[in-house]
Amino acid sequence: MTQKADAVTPDAELLRHCWFLAGPTAGGKTAAALCLAQRMNAEILSMDSMAIYRGMDIGTAKPTPEEQAQAVHHLIDLVTPDQEFSVAEYVQMAWATVTDIVNRGRTPLFVGGTGLYLRSLLRGVFEGPDADWPFRRRLEQSLEQHGRQWLHDELRKIDPVTADRLHPNDVRRIVRAIEVYHATGRSIADQHAQQTPTAAQPAAVLWLDPPRAWLHDRINRRVDRMMQQGLLQETQQLLAADPPPGRTARQALGYRELISHLEDGVPLDNCVAQIKAGTRQFAKRQHTWFRNLEECNSVSVTGDESPEMIAHRIMQTVTKPGVD
Repeated sequence: MTQKADAVTPDAELLRHCWFLAGPTAGGKTAAALCLAQRMNAEILSMDSMAIYRGMDIGTAKPTPEEQAQAVHHLIDLVTPDQEFSVAEYVQMAWATVTDIVNRGRTPLFVGGTGLYLRSLLRGVFEGPDADWPFRRRLEQSLEQHGRQWLHDELRKIDPVTADRLHPNDVRRIVRAIEVYHATGRSIADQHAQQTPTAAQPAAVLWLDPPRAWLHDRINRRVDRMMQQGLLQETQQLLAADPPPGRTARQALGYRELISHLEDGVPLDNCVAQIKAGTRQFAKRQHTWFRNLEECNSVSVTGDESPEMIAHRIMQTVTKPGVD
């Protein structure tokens, strides 16, 4: 998908019906959201930039068929892994889905950990200048010569804020951030900062904030469980597909490390350790996103609460007409 979306700004009337539940990976969002959805007569809209890909189920912790049977889910399995899917396209599809949900008298509940999706839903999409393909090609040639860490270091020189948010393996977004600076003379972080909260107010914007040690343990155990469930085999199937996965899908956390095992012979144990470390780092970057987005309200959790307890606390702290 390459077309530009037309409707990428938040609609005040639609936004006031929406609930948002964000938080770090492995932080318990899915289970809490299912409990919330049942209490609120809600339908869940995925806010995960990798769950849009069909066939990438285990590594993205996509809601299982059993979980999807407990509440209607939207915005997952939208495209095949060889396709690109822009933030603007996501937002446009999200608002079309929200319109349908609201018209049927139900509540839209966005759930996920992609901070860029959350900010774009709340404040609109920063599309920036058009692609400068000759400049991108020069960057890609330098990347082949010097490597990903060099590219990440180049970004840090001009935009340390964005560099802190992006992993060195996230080549596509790093190239785009450098390109925006090259075209405008201003960092993409500065331009995003100009997108202040709108007058439109959602029903609730919440993020789960668990203790770091508890979350790291959850991440490590979840990666082990993913491997037991067949993440390596799922990655093999992706690589064997025709057409094969595109650049964005290949760079997805968990898959990129296993691709290095399958294609480059990196020992599997090393790759699993890299997935765990990379996921912990990703959770830290998510924490920064949500903490710095002023619309977000943190919900501190200890890790001992059941999903029902978390949902009950959220319902107690958020006032919404018509919700029991």
